[in-house]
Amino acid sequence: MAEIVTMPKLGFDMAEGTLVKWVVQEGEKIEKGAVLAEIETDKATVEVESNYEGVVARHLVEAGAVVPVNMPIAVIAAPGEDVEKAAQSAGKAEGAPPKPEATPVEKAEAASPAPAPAAQAEAPEGSHLPEGLRASPIARRMATEARINLGQVAGSGPGGRIVKRDIVEYLQSPARYQEAAAPALKAEPARPSIEKATKPTAPLAPLAPLPTAETPADEILPLNRLRAAIGRRMTEAKQQAPHFYVTHEYDVDSLVALRQQVNSMLSDEEKVSVNDFIVKGVALALRQFPNLNASLGENQVIRHGAVNIGVAVAVEGGLLTVVCRDADRKPLRQIAVEVRTMASRAREGKVRPEDIEGSTFSISNLGMYDVENFSAIINPPEAAILAVGTARQVPVVKEGGLAVGWRMKATLSVDHRVSDGAEAARFLQALALYLEGPLSLLL
Repeated sequence: MAEIVTMPKLGFDMAEGTLVKWVVQEGEKIEKGAVLAEIETDKATVEVESNYEGVVARHLVEAGAVVPVNMPIAVIAAPGEDVEKAAQSAGKAEGAPPKPEATPVEKAEAASPAPAPAAQAEAPEGSHLPEGLRASPIARRMATEARINLGQVAGSGPGGRIVKRDIVEYLQSPARYQEAAAPALKAEPARPSIEKATKPTAPLAPLAPLPTAETPADEILPLNRLRAAIGRRMTEAKQQAPHFYVTHEYDVDSLVALRQQVNSMLSDEEKVSVNDFIVKGVALALRQFPNLNASLGENQVIRHGAVNIGVAVAVEGGLLTVVCRDADRKPLRQIAVEVRTMASRAREGKVRPEDIEGSTFSISNLGMYDVENFSAIINPPEAAILAVGTARQVPVVKEGGLAVGWRMKATLSVDHRVSDGAEAARFLQALALYLEGPLSLLL
């Protein structure tokens, strides 16, 4: 029986997606779990796998089409099966993508009048200068500030127009500057004798050369879909979720030493990071605090049974959160490999739906950027997020004396509708048992 493939919903707030490319063409066989198409969402380009096995009998949308979620996009059938009825019942979607709505910048540019030709724009400038001279506004300003007679400057611009580089070259020529300054010196009125005694007899030194590089022009960049989605969701989260923040400083001497010891026995592909220890520690601590491993629904709090840790990954043009599922039940080495693999796919723009869906708690780590501490915005609909700073060597007090120790700060942002400060503080204390006694994360 022919099966209908629909546009998947990749994220709780996704309304539509762009079918970027068909990986399997019409008439080709496809296995269950094989990549069928690439879909672009507000967050990333996602490789969509087929839930069915058979032959791709019909594409219902063209590459490039913007398709609402749950709308049919393809028919998969057995070899030789008649799919006309299935295709007709599915309803063929529009093949050509609609013209995207103009951005605010494009609308402003379309509404503004076209600039006048260069020759027309330059004409008024000549009328402000003696003897029909022509100079750019910046050249005239520089000449005024340096008291230069523009009649003594040769223009190198179109039609002999004096431009900035002509003024710069003139100022860098002492002989020319002295010639320009001499008439002013001769015409100087008489001054009291004491000033004449202190007046230098040598000609004025030339002004220091001005920088030759012109000020870069302003850039107007369109807001990409990922950045727009981040802005929309974070604005909603900040406005609707009453955030509060709790910061804790961790003694990570043992964690840093254990990580070095563990990595000395692992290949480069299996090495663990400080963040991998944090993911594991957070997942175990969340078992004790189900309120923080939750999301807020309509008039209800949903405590999730699975502990799926979202890890924020910096990608070109924005930020993506990849999800390590059941992190409380996985060994540290497996967490390290999974997070590294998903982060790599995210940076390449080839994430899978399961890579970015289903997180129940998120971690944002800026430790690699030498950040002491910061506060993160909750990723809706989750109830909390942990912001992690850099593990650094600082002066600490040990047994009444000063010593050097590794310390790391982390700030928990919590939705006050779901939890409170006391519970958040206890969670951070529970996390300290794992991060300050990291051997337990390897058991």
